[in-house]
Amino acid sequence: MADTTASKAAAHAREPAGTSADRKKSLLLSRARELALLPALLVLVLFGALTNDTFFTSGNIISILGASAALAMVVLAESLVLITGKFDLSLESVVGIAPAMGALLVLPAVSAGFGTELPAFVGILVILVVGGLVGAFNGALVVKLKLNAFIVTLAMLIVLRGLLVGATEGKTLFGMPDAFFALATSTFLGIPLSVWIAALCFGAAGFVLKYHRVGRALYAIGGNPAAARAAGIRVDRVMLGVFVTAGVLAALGGLIQTGYVGAINANQGQNMVFTVMAAAVIGGISLDGGKGTMFGALTGVLLLGVVQNLLTLAQVPSFWIQAIYGGIILIALMIARVTTGRAQD
Repeated sequence: MADTTASKAAAHAREPAGTSADRKKSLLLSRARELALLPALLVLVLFGALTNDTFFTSGNIISILGASAALAMVVLAESLVLITGKFDLSLESVVGIAPAMGALLVLPAVSAGFGTELPAFVGILVILVVGGLVGAFNGALVVKLKLNAFIVTLAMLIVLRGLLVGATEGKTLFGMPDAFFALATSTFLGIPLSVWIAALCFGAAGFVLKYHRVGRALYAIGGNPAAARAAGIRVDRVMLGVFVTAGVLAALGGLIQTGYVGAINANQGQNMVFTVMAAAVIGGISLDGGKGTMFGALTGVLLLGVVQNLLTLAQVPSFWIQAIYGGIILIALMIARVTTGRAQD
């Protein structure tokens, strides 16, 4: 009897140690996956410097950062949603519809606007509000009505794309106030404001995820929503807040994209979701939820930015770039399967 009791006690004593070891191993694998992009990024930069004289110039580096700023904002938005174990495919359409609505309210009727000619700051505020409203609507359907996030946001992507084409009548919007372009055209220390804003947003999100209770709540919800709810986390409120935040960030990304392009067309943001998912996945954001860091997501953005720049300098057609991004996603998924040892649902 005593031996049996001692055996059980020993077993219970060993179980936490084993669990702790497994957690440490999982953490190390996750961190290794995130840091694994740094050598790849350095290799690509070295390759670019050796194969093209213009690649490693300050102008081209700033160009890569500027071109990646809008993508970075949408990747940040999608990463926050993915960490909670959900999807938001409609973010690419928010990139188009949000700045378009702001522009239409500012532009006169002769420039294809609504003719309201509101002040520029009101138009920019409308852009952010539209993004937040789309996120709130998506969140309500997913959180309150318990609808599938993938299907809901896919439907919203299509709806918003149709609204964009209808509102603009398929035309490209020009002649917006300078404030619509300021984030991409204005610089600080020689670097566009859009890059500084993206870096600030990533830094703030990384800090919250690591040190704030809201960040810990996101990981808990993504890992096990039922357990998070049992622990006292207001799961519905937090998830709704994540969808709203993602919508606002995507709208800000759309404003940055508008400034970078200098106009808004009916296709703005189209197919962006593929690049967004590629950056997030190769950056270590788990599709199963509960895992990933902003540092990993940011390195994913930079890696794709460098890849696109190298392909552009090599005059590779744009449709091949999309195919390469698809291949990158597949490779990243296989690497995730090998490193984590988990099957992906």
